[in-house]
Amino acid sequence: MFYQIFPDRFARSGRQNLNLHLQDWGAPPTLHDYMGGDLWGVIERLDHIQSLGINALYFCPVFQSASNHRYHTHDYFKVDPMLGGDEALRSLIDAAHARGMKVVLDGVFNHASRGFFQFNDLLEQGEHSAYRDWFHVSAWPLFPYEHQHPANYEAWWGNRALPKFNTDDRSVREFLWSVAEYWMRWGIDGWRLDVPNEINDDSFWQEFRRRVKAINPEAYIVGEIWGDAQRWLGGDQFDAVMNYNFTRPCLAYFGAQTLDNAMNEASGTGYVSPMDAAAFAGRMSEVTRMYDPEVVQAQLNLLDSHDTARFLSVVSGDVSALTLATTFQMTYVGAPSVYYGDEIGLAGGPDPDCRRAFPWSEPQTWNREIMHHLQMLTAARHHSKALRRGSFDVLHAEGDLLAYRRECGGEYAYVLLNTGQQASDMALDNLAPGQYRDALSGRSYGVGQQQRFSVPGRGALVLVQGL
Repeated sequence: MFYQIFPDRFARSGRQNLNLHLQDWGAPPTLHDYMGGDLWGVIERLDHIQSLGINALYFCPVFQSASNHRYHTHDYFKVDPMLGGDEALRSLIDAAHARGMKVVLDGVFNHASRGFFQFNDLLEQGEHSAYRDWFHVSAWPLFPYEHQHPANYEAWWGNRALPKFNTDDRSVREFLWSVAEYWMRWGIDGWRLDVPNEINDDSFWQEFRRRVKAINPEAYIVGEIWGDAQRWLGGDQFDAVMNYNFTRPCLAYFGAQTLDNAMNEASGTGYVSPMDAAAFAGRMSEVTRMYDPEVVQAQLNLLDSHDTARFLSVVSGDVSALTLATTFQMTYVGAPSVYYGDEIGLAGGPDPDCRRAFPWSEPQTWNREIMHHLQMLTAARHHSKALRRGSFDVLHAEGDLLAYRRECGGEYAYVLLNTGQQASDMALDNLAPGQYRDALSGRSYGVGQQQRFSVPGRGALVLVQGL
């Protein structure tokens, strides 16, 4: 179970130089200002993260960069000094591992930045640069700023601040692979790959996987692919992708009554048509079968991220939609990922608003109901092999009501969801008889092969054996 952290906005430790020009903590986020969060601050908040039942951390980029999001990499072999430098990352990895938590870093290998040394050499030396073949240049001299002539080198989505690597060049390939190997040897547990589809070369990612897995065969490699990812999930490139095919149906079903599609479209998720239980069950059954079962078990299932408006804001602040979606996320196949702050109901519209500061000094603003709900679900997931590893079989899907079974090695769990406003009865058959406990209410159930259940309005039952 992952927790995604945007380092500049998660926690400021006070160990860094606070004489820097920083926004006040909690001020409305902007595209360019820094708030000064750092990795020491993350270490200080590991108790909070672990209390959520989390056992893996995914960090947006931490390497030296001239941007608050750090997707403009200057030095791939150096942790940004504003984040605490290499010492802070070393301490963080050690502290996380001591708690049994994994650490996955963001790898931005498609493009660098204007401040990246090799590109800076092109700006200084022009066509005489030793690194001229590292990038896609059409004419000299380069025009790195928008007020100059039209761009004459390839950049990510035309953004001249992000020159695209020429990954056909052998020295570039070796450089990027060496970055992956370097931090794996440092002890990180895997990579999240930024826009990997834009390196349109299977052999690049096949070699990337070979080198990463040679250092740690258990390393997790997850790509940012928003659509069909079959090409990258054949077992020779990525282990998983960020599962936006999970995200959109969750918005459509759990948020059907309160969706703000204007916000969806502004944040890149796109228009989402509301779904009833039958449509949602059909779509999620398709998603469950999209890839080999081993891949589906590893998919990173997220409700939102640093690239999208927050789930709670997209559903117009409907807390019940978020808790229902979280119930599904924590009881579905794959690896759930919580975006920092979602556990306390942090709001946020499209980028940069979805990157607000965590309100540590304002605990009165936290929605404890959301956090307690998450903690009950993660405890159930840790307890139940069926919820972690089991099959996914829909038992009932009609109107507002959905029920499905998870089963692994003779252990069962049943999840019943009601998106309607009123409590409703649901009759199920072919159940595995036994004693179950609802992870949310604590109520015990003696379940027979056939049984009728009452599911609360805008609520759920999560029936787990032996809880």
